[in-house]
Amino acid sequence: MKLELTDDEALVLFELLADYGTSDDGRQLVVRHASERNALWAVHAALEKRLVAPFQQDYADQLSAARSRIEGEGGSW
Repeated sequence: MKLELTDDEALVLFELLADYGTSDDGRQLVVRHASERNALWAVHAALEKRLVAPFQQDYADQLSAARSRIEGEGGSW
């Protein structure tokens, strides 16, 4: 299977999955089965192999800009 994401989508998804289970701000990602968790981990690992931004000094700025662009395209909630 091939999944295509924009650079912004990949970065935001990477951060969401990296933050999964470690957030202290009350956000939750509901996973109902170990297989779902394992699948999410596989996606995160694939993104981690491809992305360089998370390892750069200005990662927080890049992530913020990506979030803003995506929100602008799809609307906020």
